Amino acid sequence: MKFGLRLRGGLLATLIMFGAPVVAPIGAALVSSSALAQTVQSISVEGNRRVEVETIRSYFKPGPGGRLDQGAIDDGLKALIETGLFQDVKINRGAGGQIVVSVVENPVIGRIAFEGNKKIKDEQLGTEVQSKARGTFSRAMVQSDTLRIAEIYRRSGRYDVRVTPEVIEQPNNRVDLIFTIEEGAKTGVKSIEFVGNVAFSSYRLRDVIKTRESNLLSFLASGDIYDPDRVEADRDLIRRFYLKNGFADVQVVAALTEYDPEKKGFNVTFKIEEGAQYRVGALDFRSSIPNFDPNSMRAYSRVNVGSLYNVESVEKSVEEMQIEASRRGYAFAVVRPGGDRNFEAHTVSVVFNIDEGPRTYIERINLRGNTRTRDYVIRREFDISEGDAYNRALVDRAERRLKNLDYFKSVKITTEPGSSSDRVILIVDMEEKSTGDFSISGGYSTTDGALAEVSVSERNLLGRGLFAKASVTYGQYARGYSLSFVEPYLLDYRVALGLDLYQREQKSNSYISYGTKTLGFSPRLGFSLREDLALQLRYSIYRQEITLPFYLANCNNIAGPAFNPSPAFAASQVPPIDLSSTNGLGCYSDGEASLPVRKELANGKTLTSALGYSLSYNTLDNNKNPTDGLLVDFRQDFAGVGGDVTYLKSVIDAKYYTPLVSDIVAVARLQSGILTKMGSDLRMLDQFQMGPNLVRGFAPNGIGPRDLNPFGTQDALGGTKYWGASMELQMPFWFLPKEVGLKGAVYADAGGLYDYQGPTTWSATGETTTTRNSNCIPSTINPATAGTCTGLVYDDSKVIRSSVGVGLIWQSPFGPLRFDYAVPLSKGKYDRTQEFRFGGGTSF
Repeated sequence: MKFGLRLRGGLLATLIMFGAPVVAPIGAALVSSSALAQTVQSISVEGNRRVEVETIRSYFKPGPGGRLDQGAIDDGLKALIETGLFQDVKINRGAGGQIVVSVVENPVIGRIAFEGNKKIKDEQLGTEVQSKARGTFSRAMVQSDTLRIAEIYRRSGRYDVRVTPEVIEQPNNRVDLIFTIEEGAKTGVKSIEFVGNVAFSSYRLRDVIKTRESNLLSFLASGDIYDPDRVEADRDLIRRFYLKNGFADVQVVAALTEYDPEKKGFNVTFKIEEGAQYRVGALDFRSSIPNFDPNSMRAYSRVNVGSLYNVESVEKSVEEMQIEASRRGYAFAVVRPGGDRNFEAHTVSVVFNIDEGPRTYIERINLRGNTRTRDYVIRREFDISEGDAYNRALVDRAERRLKNLDYFKSVKITTEPGSSSDRVILIVDMEEKSTGDFSISGGYSTTDGALAEVSVSERNLLGRGLFAKASVTYGQYARGYSLSFVEPYLLDYRVALGLDLYQREQKSNSYISYGTKTLGFSPRLGFSLREDLALQLRYSIYRQEITLPFYLANCNNIAGPAFNPSPAFAASQVPPIDLSSTNGLGCYSDGEASLPVRKELANGKTLTSALGYSLSYNTLDNNKNPTDGLLVDFRQDFAGVGGDVTYLKSVIDAKYYTPLVSDIVAVARLQSGILTKMGSDLRMLDQFQMGPNLVRGFAPNGIGPRDLNPFGTQDALGGTKYWGASMELQMPFWFLPKEVGLKGAVYADAGGLYDYQGPTTWSATGETTTTRNSNCIPSTINPATAGTCTGLVYDDSKVIRSSVGVGLIWQSPFGPLRFDYAVPLSKGKYDRTQEFRFGGGTSF
């Protein structure tokens, strides 16, 4: 790091004079004061231009009897110098017991300017320096500002920065202050190494820390820029990671950094002493509180005998127990964990001690830094208020909740002494950040084709903690819009109210012959039952209709150019229609859509009104990129609260993640669904439609019951029951830098969809014959016959579909991308396959 100081004029001539502005005048003043007489009758001031005489005199405090002794004079001199208002201060003896305080005032700063800065704006630098326009010039302050500017650039990775302050004298004891900056290039992290790690690979540990190695995509992020504070924080992240995985003795001894002048970057090395891996050998609960059963806290413990020792499980147990004790009326209960290591057996005996803590109450909760967010939005995240007993667990929970709001760059809750020994003041320091988002995103999938979305969202609307979003989607096969609104605290209760209004249009494509239009509205309520358990209640009402090209729905259309009468329609005409004529072979015989599709089209718009709920259990370690934990979603919807449709739909989906060896993560998934008929006939649109979302290697809508008529569109009909199971191993490419975000997957899927219960006949068109699991006999012209293809002919076998495949998963800077290649091992006779699948998108 290089610094330079360059000065103009006679005010400041050399770096030596600039760097020692305080010592010289203090020394001179003290020498002068040592010769003063013991008795001082008065104080006179000379040389002051802006500072009042009485202000200067006020720094000299008389002692008993109103006399100024040597100590009082020395203290006054020191205080004057420390004000930073004066360039020089001297004290001399005057006549008749008088002392004369001679001052040379520091100049006033007329203007502050920054030159050469391109990467950091003037406004940001101006807020960081202490020197201000129209403020008093101080040599020490300018030197401090020079170092501060260099430090800001160093934080952004520019270690070759050079900052030169320039002071230009102006008339009337004024100066201009100019900081000339040579920014230099960014200094990145060229390598990250780990020494002493045996249990976990360096590749795995690089995923734990925030610092990243420089690579071709580094321009899209800042984690590869060397930051000593970030490296120091990484030491704690590594330590916490080991403590979560049973290494109770772990020490991250050092984080060594070395600048490589050839590579123009830093090499970072973390030295680790892992120690042994411990399991929980015993679990005990003790309490000194009268009439308190410590074993009743066992239900709130997340520590299990035989499991790996996990410091986070211990901490969460302490929090849950302390909160539960408060609920039971023990407001001052304190839970303190303890543990005894067995170094030979490598076990830890964990003990939770529940004792009476000091009786401390919260006097006030002071909020600082929330310039936009309303106070009540912050205070409602606390389960305690002024006057309540102080509970550290509840304070920590409130801090965590405030951070999770994502309204603030930083949140820190500290305490200060209150008005008495049993009172504390909570200080909540926050720094707000932007909460609005405007995004233009695009993507492509083999199902929906090219897709673009424009959305505007605000997470903290009007500073009231409200969420609102509006989005418009336009794609090759999918279009629509949606409006969403969420009030997270309905009527000041921890209940979230959500409102969704949407319109969607799905166009026909190579997988379905028909399109759909849907307009809907859905209010919902969300409850957090526990930290890992959530409940949602919802109501949905939507209007839906099928769209179909004319040539797929021209049955019995006399005005059409390709009149295709059904047998019943032909016989009803006077005179009867001759099926051997050029009028065609009859409905459903030469290219029309499947019977359920045309019947749905004839029914027009249908209204669905449904009540439902979802129960979600989530213990994932990371919702975006999980490697450990369980996620279970169970949903039920009852349609029939008014409307035209009645059914009960139940769906469960469970995913389990667990890390294996060498950074390989196993993912097991089970899913199932049942659609139950509740009175009126089920529509085809209500059936489950499955494809690669159930078994990869199959086309969208490629699994399950299908129309077999060889002359029709052979649409997928869906089913009322499905099940699926899959096992996937996700692994990194060890030869690639972690920052690339690329990993591979191998998997095996199995599942089935069956039991179609939608329309099978249509008397209006004479399609009254239903045939399952076999082909029909086509119509003929000579002799004229409609054959047996006069009703729905479909396959509904319960064959198990299965596949194996490989995948490529890329957490790219442009958004998540996934490529899959799967080969079906078993399939239904009429299933449709699609071995390659791609999906992804981005925001820009």
